[in-house]
Amino acid sequence: MQQAIEKADTLIEALAWIREFRGKTTVIKLGGSLLGDIDALHHILLDILFMESVGMRPVVVHGGGKKVSAAMAEAGIEPRFVQGRRYTDDTTLDIVEKVLATEVNHFLANEFEKIGGRAMTLNFESTPVLGGEPLRLSDDDGKPVDLGHVGVVTSVDRAMIESLSNAGKVPFIPSMAITEDGHKLNVNADTAATKVAQELNADKLVILSDVPGVMKDPADPESIVSSLNREQALQLIADGTINGGMIPKVEACLETLDKGVRKVHIVDGNVRHSLLLEVYTSGGIGTVMYRKK
Repeated sequence: MQQAIEKADTLIEALAWIREFRGKTTVIKLGGSLLGDIDALHHILLDILFMESVGMRPVVVHGGGKKVSAAMAEAGIEPRFVQGRRYTDDTTLDIVEKVLATEVNHFLANEFEKIGGRAMTLNFESTPVLGGEPLRLSDDDGKPVDLGHVGVVTSVDRAMIESLSNAGKVPFIPSMAITEDGHKLNVNADTAATKVAQELNADKLVILSDVPGVMKDPADPESIVSSLNREQALQLIADGTINGGMIPKVEACLETLDKGVRKVHIVDGNVRHSLLLEVYTSGGIGTVMYRKK
């Protein structure tokens, strides 16, 4: 009986959040690092199904970097990264499209439907919804950097995504874009998800990866910072607490807040039911970033 009461108490705690987020869009960035753990992925998809079932409007943007690297290794191609981006020549682009935009995209949608959800793949075989242009970077001398077919998202087909959400389907979007003249581009999944959240005017962006959030000490998971506003985040960057690869992730979060998204969450997707714990409990388990009121 006590266990049953505790379960009921948990549902009551979630009730306020369910009512608050009903009818609102949440963009979920699913990192490619999570695709190798089928058990963790299963619970993430269950969480997404729960969110949709109680009236939220989840939209999934996913990567697939590890699987792309594995496919390149199988083809005898050594991955090369330039300023943190995967150099994408013609052969690599074909692999990225085959693995990320086709195989992984269909796999996620199929697994979601196996547990009772309704999914729609938005890839080049069906309906691509991310428009883009080549990403242009410079080296320390100001000279252009050759990235191959690497791009940045410049437009999102909001009408298509919202029509699917209205119909009770969850859109699954691979992190690839297409130019106006039909040229395909490999896009960083974090930046793709932030652009989707901005264009949809989403209430939340949840970044699921293999890190628990922003930590004061990267070696100590208990040092997680549960909430940050813009000023606090910039201070942690300035004093070196936020460093390395976490800097561009946090900067992208801040840009997303500036574009109207109310909250951005960074959560460890390896934790069972991490999405539900972050969204539907008072304490959460990751780092939430918000605009200072």
